[in-house]
Amino acid sequence: MNLKFGTDGIRGPVESLITPEACLKIGHATGLVMKELGWKTVVIGKDTRISGYMFEAALEAGISAAGVDINLTGPMPTPAIAYLTRTLRARAGIVISASHNSFKDNGIKFFSGDGTKLPDKMELAIENLLEGDVALSTVAPQNLGKASRITDAAGRYIEFCKSSIGTTLKLNGLKIVVDCAHGSTYHIAPAVFEELGAKVHAIGVSPDGLNINKQSGSTYPSSLSETVLDKQADLGIAFDGDGDRVIMVDHLGNVVDGDEILYLIARDRRRQSIDFGGVVGTLMSNLGLELALDALDVPFVRTEVGDRYVMKEMLQRDWKLGGESSGHIICLDITNTGDGIVSSLQALAALVNCD
Repeated sequence: MNLKFGTDGIRGPVESLITPEACLKIGHATGLVMKELGWKTVVIGKDTRISGYMFEAALEAGISAAGVDINLTGPMPTPAIAYLTRTLRARAGIVISASHNSFKDNGIKFFSGDGTKLPDKMELAIENLLEGDVALSTVAPQNLGKASRITDAAGRYIEFCKSSIGTTLKLNGLKIVVDCAHGSTYHIAPAVFEELGAKVHAIGVSPDGLNINKQSGSTYPSSLSETVLDKQADLGIAFDGDGDRVIMVDHLGNVVDGDEILYLIARDRRRQSIDFGGVVGTLMSNLGLELALDALDVPFVRTEVGDRYVMKEMLQRDWKLGGESSGHIICLDITNTGDGIVSSLQALAALVNCD
């Protein structure tokens, strides 16, 4: 069983790689490593694909057997788990998701207690246990990990997203189409924009376990463009299945990708004289982004493709903005991971501030 960490956790087909047996082993290995480090609590969330319920139970069993407590959130965006892990003072967070892939795939993403990716040493320790095919063992009954459910997880995260643009800015008068890709933002994103005053027409908000990312969301923006034109909306916002990516369209239905969103945010930061250092992109970033940032006198560097590499470069340079053309954007002055809702709000704030 080749369970190796990639740039974004462990991911693969449900029928062959990410199986109940694999998740039980991943959970147990993670629990053993956490126990050895003295980490006592983990937050577990998932997206809306049907296999998530099966894998949630398997992970929970493996972690509990190692003696680590579990807080369950149910379907929640990946960046929400990073946020909740940090604010609930848990030592680690796990998301069951394959991001923008179809329901046939699934995966396990990990966060440390500060909401960032797990340290490489911890990933390696988990991998070593998996490679050694460690036998499932159980602590004494009185030491088993306890599981509880966080009933107000959605409300906590909605308030965090709203707070990211302050308490005075409102979206009153904006008509917005929001496409949630039948994924984990379906019960979060529409509420965020509505509570900020926008008139929202939501699509992709009827998950059935099988339709996540299906002809919808950030990887299929044509559906969003058509709806914006049909509803004569001011703009549209599309997320991927786990909510860490965002793509937008203007009132004419033209796609605004991650590079353009990143530029909008950087330009607004510069307009407000906010020091963010520079912008980190990837080898796939549009040359136009680099030239446009240069015109603003904003430094720009490229990394390998992958948010892990973008984040690493941002931390090394102490820069606050980075991202990919796919719409995975990191605003380190607000949160510690890529967040589609937060990034879209930063872009909306930039547009409102320009009026």
